[in-house]
Amino acid sequence: MTFSKEFWEEKWLSKSTGWDIGYASPALTHFIDRLEYRQLKILIPGCGNAYEAEYLNQNGFTDITLIDIAPEAIKHLNHKFQNNPNIRIIEIDFFDHVEKYDLILEQTFFCALSPVLRSDYVFKMKELLHSSGELAGLLFNRDFDGGPPFGGHIDAYRNLFSQSFDILSMEPTDFSIPERKGSEVFFHCKLKP
Repeated sequence: MTFSKEFWEEKWLSKSTGWDIGYASPALTHFIDRLEYRQLKILIPGCGNAYEAEYLNQNGFTDITLIDIAPEAIKHLNHKFQNNPNIRIIEIDFFDHVEKYDLILEQTFFCALSPVLRSDYVFKMKELLHSSGELAGLLFNRDFDGGPPFGGHIDAYRNLFSQSFDILSMEPTDFSIPERKGSEVFFHCKLKP
């Protein structure tokens, strides 16, 4: 089962955006704070309100690409980041995007995809990264009734990602927002040579 452009557009139009915490995820800002090279080419797929992009931009990163499938999200982003040369916004299905990046940040995109697409997600991430590229972000370490969001567990994630990536870290995070405390895993992977 996949979720259409129309499905996500309706979520935006009805303001049913429960994934939106209103600011950049503390686990990701903690990760971003440790990045030394500010010229990384960065992608945030299914970016929503793109608070992480704001944070990156405020901290000197200059090559940020945001993609989302929902036209309403894109409209909002174009207004939010108008005249910002450091942030590029593209309305596209993630699986149709073709480019190469140094770093991809994951924030509530993986959990929005049907679990049947998880192997496709990992394969596409591999395609989108330069040979030394990295993928980092948050995954839910719990189950949900129905979905999206769709949950999962750390052992299954290790098996899934280790097919294409060297897992540098994949552990429960101390940097979750209170509502998600104990139910998130932060992961950081590097593309296998």
